[in-house]
Amino acid sequence: MQKTRVLIVEDEQDIAGLIKHTLERGGDTRADVVSSGDAALKAVLDQPPDLIILDLNLPVIGGLEVCRILRARPGTSRVPIIMLTAKTSESDRVNGLDVGADDYVTKPFSLRELAARVRAVLRRGKPEAGAPDAAVYRGKFLVADFEAVAVSVEGQSVRLTRREFELLKYLVENRNRVLSRDRLLERVWGYDRLIETRSVDVHVGRLRGKLGPVGRQIETVVGLGYRFVE
Repeated sequence: MQKTRVLIVEDEQDIAGLIKHTLERGGDTRADVVSSGDAALKAVLDQPPDLIILDLNLPVIGGLEVCRILRARPGTSRVPIIMLTAKTSESDRVNGLDVGADDYVTKPFSLRELAARVRAVLRRGKPEAGAPDAAVYRGKFLVADFEAVAVSVEGQSVRLTRREFELLKYLVENRNRVLSRDRLLERVWGYDRLIETRSVDVHVGRLRGKLGPVGRQIETVVGLGYRFVE
């Protein structure tokens, strides 16, 4: 069985070694370690991993900038990233998630919890059992090829951020179902209630604006959440 590849970007070698040992202990994961932002970019370019654990306070290139660069490159835009940092304020978490992180873990942290979050983020991209197949969705106005990462409205290509794309994908996969804000945070952001749900509202608003007439298909269900309707 092919092992899951994780890249650990951490300049504190003791911490990096503990994370590597924890992830590899089960035998189904291979973890590589680099200690600077530029080394991380080179390692990902040479061989994109299945997931990146990214410290923010790095030499040469900081973690936030590494995340921005990876999200801007087509070949790495969808590689899951868990940020690992000593910054603990809500604004720091929101900033990290909004630049493209899938999860945000603060130091000091539990190795068992980090391993669980790695598993959760890796599961996040898999469609839920019973959800309609949405590899390619064709509606009256919207055509979305989720494998090719291509979205068009009335024949015109629409540029979405990674988060907006993942949000649309999850809504379409679960079309005609009401999805709570907490559920969207968990499945799209790979995160829990430590971040306020208003981030969901902001992203839904941006997505509606970019989708034009399709935006009206994303309904607000008062007191419950959102629903993509056909």
